This record gives sequence, C-alpha cells and structure tokens, in this order.
Amino acid sequence: QVQLVESGGGLVQAGGSLRLSCAASGRTFSRSVMGWFRQAPGKEREFVAAISWSSANSYYADSVKGRFTISRDNAKNTVYLRMNGLKPEDTAVYYCAAGLGAGVRNPGDYVYWGQGTQVTCSS
Repeated sequence: QVQLVESGGGLVQAGGSLRLSCAASGRTFSRSVMGWFRQAPGKEREFVAAISWSSANSYYADSVKGRFTISRDNAKNTVYLRMNGLKPEDTAVYYCAAGLGAGVRNPGDYVYWGQGTQVTCSS
C-alpha cells in the first residue's frame, strides 16, 4: 500500500511559478507510474502529467506542455511538478496519484491518491 502526501500549493499571480511535491511511502513507489491530476470547481478531474517508474518516459496534457515539468527522485520517494507561467485557468486542487502503468491519462489508471493541494492563480 502507498500513502501519498502533496505539498507546495499556494496563491500566485499570473505568470508566477510553483513547485508541488508528493511524498510517497512504501517500496512500491519506485515501481509505480506517478501522475498529477487537477480538479477545478464544477469540473471533472483532469490529467496534468505523469512519469514512469524509471523516469524514462513523461507525459503531459496539451494545456500544460511547455510550462509544467514532472520529475521524480526514487531515493527520496518523491515526485515533483514544477509549474511555470501559471494562468488563471490552472487554478484547481492538484492531486498526486500512483498507478501500475497500463495507462497514464485517466483517473481510473491509478490506485492510490493523495488528498490534494490547492493552487490558485489570480489575474
């Protein structure tokens, strides 16, 4: 079983940056695909980014590609999401998730979820 805890959210102005962190427990972390999702008020949870267990492959939603960067440090059991050039439409609760890697872009591809961290970008 994997426990995930997000941190690093906050309030920023448009164009600002934040780095989210997700600390994971258990040896399973190093063998898991890690993903970031977000959910804005009144909207469904949507895929943001994912990274394979070896960091050989990364995936991004079109809306964040070129602005966000996902990375992981298996020695620290931590996955990161660096967010640059934030826009008001990025405002959402951001969730970290762990999956087996059969798929990466759908919430159903993941088994373990963190409780989320709020990111708010003002115009």
